[in-house]
Amino acid sequence: MQPVVPMPSRLGQSLRASARALLLSSILMGSFANTLTAQTVNDDDSGVAAQQLNLPKDVTVFGKNDPNVRKATAIVNGRIITGTDVDQRLALIIAANGGKVSPEERERLRVQVLRNLIDETLQIQEAAAHDIRIDKAEVDQSYERVAANFRQSPAQFDQYLRAQGSAPASIRRQIEGELAWSRLLRRNIQPFVNVSADEVKSVVDRMNAAKGSDEYRIGEIYLSATPENQAQIVSNARNIIEQIKQGGSFAAYARQFSEASTAAVGGDLGWVRPAQLPDELAKAANEMQVGQLAGPIPVPGGVSVIYVMDKRKVLTADPRDSLLSLKQLSISFPAGTTKEQASARAASFAAQTKALKGCGQANELGGKIGADVVDNDNVKVRDLPPQLQDILLGLQVGEATPPFGSVNDGVRVLVVCGRDEASGAAAPNAEQIMAQLEEERVNKRARIYLRDLRRDAVIDYN
Repeated sequence: MQPVVPMPSRLGQSLRASARALLLSSILMGSFANTLTAQTVNDDDSGVAAQQLNLPKDVTVFGKNDPNVRKATAIVNGRIITGTDVDQRLALIIAANGGKVSPEERERLRVQVLRNLIDETLQIQEAAAHDIRIDKAEVDQSYERVAANFRQSPAQFDQYLRAQGSAPASIRRQIEGELAWSRLLRRNIQPFVNVSADEVKSVVDRMNAAKGSDEYRIGEIYLSATPENQAQIVSNARNIIEQIKQGGSFAAYARQFSEASTAAVGGDLGWVRPAQLPDELAKAANEMQVGQLAGPIPVPGGVSVIYVMDKRKVLTADPRDSLLSLKQLSISFPAGTTKEQASARAASFAAQTKALKGCGQANELGGKIGADVVDNDNVKVRDLPPQLQDILLGLQVGEATPPFGSVNDGVRVLVVCGRDEASGAAAPNAEQIMAQLEEERVNKRARIYLRDLRRDAVIDYN
């Protein structure tokens, strides 16, 4: 069994900061099928090569010439990618990871960003070659939707991006690339992808046979490897895991590094049963809890890092689909409050909220102790942090959770005011299953399409 670690807890962070990081990572769309190039050389092989070339044993290298840390500029079929383009795109990834990126990781990300920009350029050029061009109005509409996710106007979002070291033009170019590539796939690939009624029926039959068994929503970062570079790729995977453990966005790293077709959606495999996964991944998933990360796991052709986003029973009502009505009581601590002082205040807060006799007393208690009270209706249990889900499922109406939070962000409790139990889960309809199968096949062909574009491209590095 590979190491299994919990994903970093977000409970101590402010809701605003968490939402900003998640939304920022969601716009790091990335490209299909990115490739890592780091390799290792066997000592014996290098000795033979030295003899064949008559090289001296003691070599002094004048200047730095690391092929993986080259000057980040390139000309792709005549289109220039500047160092500024790379810096602005890199700033988005660093912001999505809370700015906690080591210098070594920053250089590795820079190389990957350049590869992604090259793929993006190839996609835009190929679309243009088929007379597909994205109007400025379309880009503006998508940009406005992204800004709205941050609850900002486009002008405010422009300022936010510049404050992060990026630029509106970088996001707009990503949007153009995504729209152009998507339209090209719909024209050149999707019409030629067919799914038969028998295939759909087979999926439905398997789902009905598996009713009541576990299925998981899995995120995967897949890195291809050969026997020669296996050790280096495993090291790369461990570096990625370490960055995610320190608060990095799994989706952002999947988009930038994963070589699976799911890279474009942040590594999300969707809902899968263990039988649908390679044996190595199935074994790991069966031993993991929601919110845990495992890897690097050796799989045919490389290694994988997996993240259990969610878990449920096939075609069975899941208690975590229940809808809750909640009251949130929160207290904050003055600047300079010590950990001991905060713990004492939190203990008193816990005792007071535990004594509540229903939500009807929550507002009165909040006024007495200076706590903020917020109503939250129709909250699905599975949408809450994993650490709170089991706690809330075990509470009766009128009971409160233990306090959670931190000295900096304050402490809060949730009081259950009502619960609508989950209804039985229904199997997806034939149209949904057919659409999913078609999407999988389109993504597979898209990877091959992009691989051929790379192979035929003329790329000059400066």
